[in-house]
Amino acid sequence: MTGVELHRGPPPVPLVGDGERVPCVDGEQRPYLSCDAAASTPAFGHVLERVEAFMPWYSSIHRGAGYKSQRATEAYEEARAATLRFAGRSGERDLAIICRNTTEAINHLAYRLRLSATDVVVTTVVEHHANMLPWSRVARCRYVECAKDGTFDLADVEAALDAGPPPRLLAVTGASNITGFLPPLDELIDAAHRRGVPVAVDAAQLAPHRPLPREADYVAWSGHKMYAPFGAGVLVGPRALFADGDPFLAGGGAVDLVDLDEVVWTDPPDREEAGSPNVVGAVALGAAIEQMEAVGWEAIVAHDREIAAGLRSALDHMAGVRLLGPDVSTETLPVATFEIEGMPHSLVAARLSAEHAIGVRHGCFCAHPYLMRLLGLGQAEVEAFRNEVRRGDRSRMPGAVRASFGINATQGDVDRLVSAVAELASGSPAPVAYLQDPRTGDYWPEGGAGPSWPGAFRDHGSTCSPG
Repeated sequence: MTGVELHRGPPPVPLVGDGERVPCVDGEQRPYLSCDAAASTPAFGHVLERVEAFMPWYSSIHRGAGYKSQRATEAYEEARAATLRFAGRSGERDLAIICRNTTEAINHLAYRLRLSATDVVVTTVVEHHANMLPWSRVARCRYVECAKDGTFDLADVEAALDAGPPPRLLAVTGASNITGFLPPLDELIDAAHRRGVPVAVDAAQLAPHRPLPREADYVAWSGHKMYAPFGAGVLVGPRALFADGDPFLAGGGAVDLVDLDEVVWTDPPDREEAGSPNVVGAVALGAAIEQMEAVGWEAIVAHDREIAAGLRSALDHMAGVRLLGPDVSTETLPVATFEIEGMPHSLVAARLSAEHAIGVRHGCFCAHPYLMRLLGLGQAEVEAFRNEVRRGDRSRMPGAVRASFGINATQGDVDRLVSAVAELASGSPAPVAYLQDPRTGDYWPEGGAGPSWPGAFRDHGSTCSPG
């Protein structure tokens, strides 16, 4: 499948690659079911078509007098304008910096805020590493703890904001990449602003599913999680923050004049985008925003709720399965992270793939502190696992299995996943042997009616432990 017509009705919306068939160990080829939207999504057909149409006009931007350069510059700036519109911002007060991804955007912001080692950033244990490690490197983090179900509330954050010394920033996720938990963003932002504390929102998981928070001071998100998998992320924030001082990246395109002992930086946002930017990624992101606007938030949210309710309820009531996160009565994104009793998470993922052509994510999901709490592991257990990893043995790495769905999901997709999980949880024996590689912790099928999986796959592994 190379593309689809622009869909202007309610979801589900087909994506590029839907229906591709992949080999299984019984020799059959089955349609691949991707349950990994929380990591990366396939492309909208509209995105692929826009990129293909743009490629003949691809050129260096902002620096060329030629027609192609001018046309490429226009496409890039139209994409920037689309990101501001998507974030509900005005180009007069705010600007959008186009970068690689959410991780780079947050690192960019951490540098530009000029925090010191004595400054305090309030954040939470629910965060993805991208919204945790950049802050802990430049400041002192004050963490909001979560309950056993992986949630926190307004009172928890207010207590952290009111503790001394006063924080310079509240950095919070818009939605958990593990449980789909949706913090009360509007209330959190209002509470921080009443205390004079600006707010940065990691919206990587939120952006494909819910409107971005208009009142947040800074918002970061990525195209690769919202159907534009060509590598562009965005940082949106007040233009005033970037008007002075040296940028996060130094190089060509960020300057007006360079001498051997002096640099005159150009105006933002160009000042913040040194080097040749990812024009194709920006064009793809702009096209994805257009498609999401065409579908509309009402339809997207209704679809999410339907898929999330069916997915989480089915797993929560399944014998031998433990669903992590909030009670199923709590609204979440269409994400479910779970364990199967007596079966390592990496083996669950391997069997779903090799026997059922279902792709899920397993491991710690680049949010280790949060998952350790969801699993109920004590510090001594975590330290024991850490020591094993230091010795190069990941065979017992703690983790879980995550199934996550996007705008293309149908109830039939949920039923197919649930049926496969139920078969594994029932104790049904595997049709082939699975061998574990202790270097990665991954399991690989051995034998079967179909051709062996390429050895190159094993060289790279799929473990999330380095996340």
